[in-house]
Amino acid sequence: MSTTERPRILIVGGGYVGLYAAMRILKKMRYGEATVTVVDPRSYMTYLPFLPEAAGGNVAPRNLVAPLRTALKNAEVLTGAVTGVDHERKIATIQPSAGDSYELPFDYLVVATGSVSRTFPIPGLAEHGIGMKTVEEAIALRNHVMAQLDKAESTTDEAVRSKALTFVIIGGGFAGVETIAEIEDMARDAAKIYKTVSRDDMRFVVVEAANRILPEMGPDLGLWTKEKLEERNIEVYIETSMDSCLDGHVVLKNGMEMDASTIVWTAGVKPNPVLAQFGLPLGPRGHVDTAPTLQVQGFDYVWSAGDNAQVPDLAAGEGAWCPPNAQHAVRQAAVLGDNVISGMRGFPQQEYKHKNLGAVAGLGLHKGVAILFGKYKLKGRPAWWFHRLYHGAMVPTFNRKVRVFTDWTLAVFLKREMVGLSQMENPYQPIQEVTAPTQRPAVEAAKPAADNAKPADKELAASK
Repeated sequence: MSTTERPRILIVGGGYVGLYAAMRILKKMRYGEATVTVVDPRSYMTYLPFLPEAAGGNVAPRNLVAPLRTALKNAEVLTGAVTGVDHERKIATIQPSAGDSYELPFDYLVVATGSVSRTFPIPGLAEHGIGMKTVEEAIALRNHVMAQLDKAESTTDEAVRSKALTFVIIGGGFAGVETIAEIEDMARDAAKIYKTVSRDDMRFVVVEAANRILPEMGPDLGLWTKEKLEERNIEVYIETSMDSCLDGHVVLKNGMEMDASTIVWTAGVKPNPVLAQFGLPLGPRGHVDTAPTLQVQGFDYVWSAGDNAQVPDLAAGEGAWCPPNAQHAVRQAAVLGDNVISGMRGFPQQEYKHKNLGAVAGLGLHKGVAILFGKYKLKGRPAWWFHRLYHGAMVPTFNRKVRVFTDWTLAVFLKREMVGLSQMENPYQPIQEVTAPTQRPAVEAAKPAADNAKPADKELAASK
């Protein structure tokens, strides 16, 4: 980390808002006008809409992340976390990924910590639940699913086999529906290479507490999606929830029970809890309370946007808030970046106003659903093409766009890769096994003491 007397713009978080706001500021800023510092526990930004495709093997995991140091060459990038903010002194406390914490002064602050999975105190969830908020979770899910197929092929125990081939997704929003659609697609293809495992042996279940899935799409498209999933033998249970999943035994509120080795949790998100340490006004759900200019209420040097912010939706009308999605986050980041530059130069702030362009969801290969500008509805292959074109264009950096479209192009001519690297979850295990102390065989350990005695001791015993 360099030291400078120039004003410091401290950006907390390197996700959508953090990355795009930093890029905007660096583009608009005059040379030497300020120092931009980005702090995030990860050294890369993850394009979240592609997590289901990464889990399904349609996009290489490395191609949905953008290294912050590559994308922000003229900024300081610190791998760590901001654990507290002293507004009186304008000092942030940094906890790096290694070493002691330290204080970092700033002049302008951007809060973009994003969201985390929203969970409930459900017995067994912490031990058996897999989230879908990070690329690591997507990779782990793919490897885990392939490992379950291997397990089912290799066992003669019907209970073990049934549990291994049961996949439960909690949450019927975009993340849950897209994830189960991609995983089912992958498992269906993978079954072709197994001799004793077929798609008919597998059970896929979606559990949603609301009265429909994909609520952002409206009732018609939500119902159509439910019907299409059920045509693929995916069970969809609405207006219910999971009571427990101890030892993989899933108990639903509607009375249904099943054993499942795969339980994926996608039941919503909440603002990052670290916001409570930043000394900022928070809304009833823990979001940072911002003005339409994205300035935090009561602070003229602090801005916030994205999933961790409560941003008024001027396009929707009085009392509405912008939903936590990538579409708003990317566009808010541009306005936020401009406003930071304006605030630094003493110019007026611009209000954020954006009319929702619609929503798209992929339902596996060549299947999708979309609603454009609130009135045009697409289903099936056309929606899938629009989903890919839109998200392919929105992936950050030209390098990543090329790699993603290359993945898709190759998939047209090559079969899906059906390899699960389960050892990735514990890379230290092989070396631990070969370096573990050798144990004496049980038979040798059970020999009489006289048999294990030294020759001299045996002779002494015989002479007595």
